[in-house]
Amino acid sequence: MTSQHVTEAEPTLNQLIQSIEEGLPISAFKKLQDSLDLPDKDLAKYVRIPKSTLALRKKRGKFSFEESERLLRLQRLFEKALDVFKSAELAKKWLKEDAYGLGDIPPLEYAATEIGGREVEDLLGRIEHGVFS
Repeated sequence: MTSQHVTEAEPTLNQLIQSIEEGLPISAFKKLQDSLDLPDKDLAKYVRIPKSTLALRKKRGKFSFEESERLLRLQRLFEKALDVFKSAELAKKWLKEDAYGLGDIPPLEYAATEIGGREVEDLLGRIEHGVFS
């Protein structure tokens, strides 16, 4: 008997958009929290969700549209860092530490806005292609 791994298919862009519009489930927060090895309060800070609001979202079971977009932004940056560094430990470390290319601001902090998130993604692209700045 051979063991087969069932891998979850990547959601399409339309499915992602629909998930954001409906509000990502609280499990998306927990998954990212585990991936980044961060306490609730730290990830909530990076996603810009007050502690009291996070408690309400946990009861409700899902996030608002805006919170979902910010959560997905960080998830995608983690995935990009994982792709670039080929190691979850290195990706986590890089996202949490001051980055010279971002004015010595940690990438997770820099990505608090959409434009900041794009800059983090651009920096990861430069690192991936050996263009350090």
